[in-house]
Amino acid sequence: MPGPDGRVEDAARTEYIKRHIEAIKTAMDRGADVRGYLLWSLMDNFEWARGYDKRFGIVRVDFENMTRTFKASGEWYRDFLSGRATTD
Repeated sequence: MPGPDGRVEDAARTEYIKRHIEAIKTAMDRGADVRGYLLWSLMDNFEWARGYDKRFGIVRVDFENMTRTFKASGEWYRDFLSGRATTD
């Protein structure tokens, strides 16, 4: 849920993404041929097992008016991809 400032904080998801990127780097350092990485879900959507209750995306969707808002994890991932953030 967005805070009063409109920001959607999801620190646990950001840490989850960071840990996976670190694991990929470790695997590559050990010789794995990694050609890409995809997040499970870009936007909140309907999940067959949980309906609309669990939100997996890095972009929050307001299902009443379809407004989309980058969550903190989406902002971090954007910054990581552009070289402005690290996994440290």
